[in-house]
Amino acid sequence: MPAVTTTDPLPRLHGLRFAFGTLTVLPARVTLWDRDAARTGMLCAPVAGLVVGGFAAVAGVLLLLLGAGPLLAAVASAAVPAVLTRGLHLDGLADTADGLGSGKPAEDALRIMKRSDIGPFGVVTLLFALLAQVAALYELYGEGWARGAVAAVLAGAVARLALTVASRAGVPAARPEGLGAVVAGTVPVRGALLVGALVVAACAGAGALVGAPSAAYGALGHVGGALVALGAAELLLRRCVRRFGGVTGDVFGAVAETAATAALVVLTLG
Repeated sequence: MPAVTTTDPLPRLHGLRFAFGTLTVLPARVTLWDRDAARTGMLCAPVAGLVVGGFAAVAGVLLLLLGAGPLLAAVASAAVPAVLTRGLHLDGLADTADGLGSGKPAEDALRIMKRSDIGPFGVVTLLFALLAQVAALYELYGEGWARGAVAAVLAGAVARLALTVASRAGVPAARPEGLGAVVAGTVPVRGALLVGALVVAACAGAGALVGAPSAAYGALGHVGGALVALGAAELLLRRCVRRFGGVTGDVFGAVAETAATAALVVLTLG
């Protein structure tokens, strides 16, 4: 009698659980915390971003339907990702700004980033990043609910795609512990490129649906927003690797917020 083999589907979910469990507050119990789960999790990061961006878009559109103006809708769409990430990405942006602005050697800068308080560089960076996000979303919601909603979703997905790219092979960790050490260098370059191509293609499709004056113009604008966002995140990533010797959880947060802010700003242009 031949042996009967069964395939356990749960291991395939470890990556999604890792992505949602580490990048959001949504209920997703992380059952594996190793580099294999981290690899799949970072490849799935844009999925988590799509969900976060979707909630942000729903909040903004709901306020518009209830009679609120585009400014309150923009504030809601900027606030929801902060809530769904426990503010960790914003905290990472502030800590990274403090570390980069300290002018101290790498070890001292990393110690500054681990402190619970936020210094002047962090406060200023956080303030202007949030102002830019709200201002951009205000402009986009002012052009129509669909424009604002698509922008919120795009920003969420592209921000997490930047994390996929930042986790690629060859990018070292700055510390031997923490999230950065678990995910740094886990994603194959080909995998990052494939996921990136899929997300950018989705951005083109979304842009074509809400594009003005034409679908082609909208697609091109949204692809441009995604690519500029990834470029800005990459510049910050390389600066941090040179400055700190690698990436940390704070750097990942800063990369995500930089990509989201850049994407929203670019979508207001033209």
